[in-house]
Amino acid sequence: MTSKIFKTIISVATMAILATVIVITAVLYNYFERVQENQLKNDLNFAAYGTESMGEDYLKNVVSEDYRLTLIKPDGTVVYDNKVDAKKLENHRSREEIKQAEAVGVGSSSRYSSTLTEKTIYEAKKLSDGSVLRISANRKTLGILILGMIQPIIIIVIAAIALAAWFARVMSKRIVEPLNKLDLDDPMNNNAYDELSPLLHRIYVQHQEIDTHLESLKSRKEEFEQITKSMKEALILLDQNDRILSINPAAISLLSTDEKCIGSDFLTVNRRRDMRRAVASAKKKGHNEFRTNMDGRTYQFDLSKIEYNGEEKGLAILAFDVSEQVNAEKNRREFTANVSHELRTPLQSIIGSAELMENGMVKNEDVPRFVGHIRKEASRLVNLIEDIIRLSQIDEGGEMPQEELNVKDIAEEVIDSLKEYAEERNIDITLSGDQGRMLGVRRLLHEIVYNLVDNAIKYNKEAGKVDVNIFDVEGKVMIEVSDTGVGIPKEDESKVFERFYRVCKCHSQKVPGTGLGLSIVKHAVAYHNGTIKVDSEVGKGTVITVVFDKTA
Repeated sequence: MTSKIFKTIISVATMAILATVIVITAVLYNYFERVQENQLKNDLNFAAYGTESMGEDYLKNVVSEDYRLTLIKPDGTVVYDNKVDAKKLENHRSREEIKQAEAVGVGSSSRYSSTLTEKTIYEAKKLSDGSVLRISANRKTLGILILGMIQPIIIIVIAAIALAAWFARVMSKRIVEPLNKLDLDDPMNNNAYDELSPLLHRIYVQHQEIDTHLESLKSRKEEFEQITKSMKEALILLDQNDRILSINPAAISLLSTDEKCIGSDFLTVNRRRDMRRAVASAKKKGHNEFRTNMDGRTYQFDLSKIEYNGEEKGLAILAFDVSEQVNAEKNRREFTANVSHELRTPLQSIIGSAELMENGMVKNEDVPRFVGHIRKEASRLVNLIEDIIRLSQIDEGGEMPQEELNVKDIAEEVIDSLKEYAEERNIDITLSGDQGRMLGVRRLLHEIVYNLVDNAIKYNKEAGKVDVNIFDVEGKVMIEVSDTGVGIPKEDESKVFERFYRVCKCHSQKVPGTGLGLSIVKHAVAYHNGTIKVDSEVGKGTVITVVFDKTA
């Protein structure tokens, strides 16, 4: 800005100086021309008077290097000229100043030389005898005059420009200095030119608007970061060149990278072929999704193209961990297959016995045995269906009424209901420990205790023992059911809670049951946000411990 101001001042000063020199020269030239014309008129009057008094002899006695005197007869013939031989001069009657003098008594004119370097001024006066006396003088033209003065003019112009340059430098610094010292962070607290007040006020208003927008953007950015940080799903935003703009912690963990990958090409961070194909397809079609296995888990990737005003701006990649969903689908398929098998077995047995009886192939004395078999299989079928219904109800995850419960009281009810069955197996059941007060669903707590105690009896040894202990410590309620039964191999401990899973890998009828008891326990405990622990040794027995938070 200083340079522009300096150049502007210099340019204006230079033009002003040149214009001033030209104007002054022209004014002085015109002034001296008028002075010279008046002087010529005065000299012509003196010469005319002398000529009138003394005749042509007067003119011959006048000597002047500056003026030229010419006497012309009425017919235009030159009779005298103090510079040139009169006989050699042409007739002057046609000259403008002569015509004017003959007409009105006086005349004047001016003519330029052929080279335009000189200008001749003529003044004429008519004498009493009709002749005309003319006086003339030469003078340089304005252009020649300026050329003759070019050296002093250049010196003056250079000196003036140098002075103007110094003045321009000083003035430009003085003009710009307050501008350079402006505090644009606090525009209203400036002692600058009054003319800048509207600008400073506008800057102040814009600062306020920018600060407001920045705060809003910062708040939105923080909200976005907080939301994406707390997301379990992996979120990645790419620009139109597939460079990473944003990546949340879940995505960083999934891709085994860090925040330094921001700005990098996404396909250098994840080189999987299926991902490369999905990105290309999403950019072409606008959306794509696929599932893949990573680190032993199944993820679904949803890719959506981001557009604004019809232009592609980037790509949003969202990854969900669908391992549970995939496992649930797998479990449903397995459950359906197992249910079909488990239902088919008693039904086939019932149908077989009924067909034998219908066709008269059963002796009368064997009918009660066949009827008993049908009843037994039907009861087994009903129990299986009831367990499936209970399991489905728990799976639905609907809200169930909760209440303050006494776990020890529930355990006593269960033991009373299984007492006869335990006596048949010669199993001794004991209950000990605290009351175990907690908030929960009575029906589910009853199912948990019932199935654990029922299994402890079924898979126990003859004359074995089952101990049920309730513990109430540090805000937690623990149910511990131990037995002296056959035990569970280590490799099967994590599988015993699967539906229809049996350690013996067969559907033996030696141990009655539906195979869903421990699965019901698992889901009921999960509904209460509890945990299950199995500690077993083959041939010595099993201890299953369930832990609940009192307020869960």
